[in-house]
Amino acid sequence: MSETLNSQTTAAKRPPAKALNRAPTLYAIIAFKLLKGTLFVGLAVAAYAMSDNDLPATYQQLLHFLRVNPERKFWSDLAIQVGNLTESKVLWVALGTLVYSLFSLVEGIGLIFRVGWAGWLAIGESAFFIPIEVLELIHHFTKPVFFILMANIFMVWYLFRYRDRLFKHHH
Repeated sequence: MSETLNSQTTAAKRPPAKALNRAPTLYAIIAFKLLKGTLFVGLAVAAYAMSDNDLPATYQQLLHFLRVNPERKFWSDLAIQVGNLTESKVLWVALGTLVYSLFSLVEGIGLIFRVGWAGWLAIGESAFFIPIEVLELIHHFTKPVFFILMANIFMVWYLFRYRDRLFKHHH
C-alpha cells in the first residue's frame, strides 16, 4: 500500500508531459502537400497508361464527352500539340510527374513528423515557383495563378516564420 501511495506522490511531483504544439495551419499545408502528391501520382500513372494510345483520337473523344466545340481556336491549337506528342515524350512526362509527386509526398510525410529538413524542402519547393508564377501573371493575369502565388507566398512565410516552433531540433 505504501508503494502505491509513494508512486502516486512521485507522479504528482513530475511535471506534465509537454504536449506537441498544435498548428492547424501546418496541418492544412500537410493535407495540401499529400493531396497534391497523390493527385500527381495519379496523373503520372494515367500518362503512363495512355502513352501507347492514339492520343489524337483520345483527345477527340474527350472533347466530344465534354461537349466542347473542337473548332474553336484554343481546342484546335491544343489538338495540334496533342498530335505532335510521341510515346517517348509522354513517358518522360509521366516520369517527371512521378518524381515531382514524390517531392510533395515526402514533404507531407516529413511535415507530419515535424522534421526540419521537410520544412526546408517545403519552403524551397514553394519559393522555387514564386518567380515563375509572378512572370506568368505579368504576361497573362489569371485568378488561379494569382491564388496559387498567394498560397505559395503564405506557405513560405508561415513555414519560415514559425520553423523553430513547428519542427524538432536536435541540439
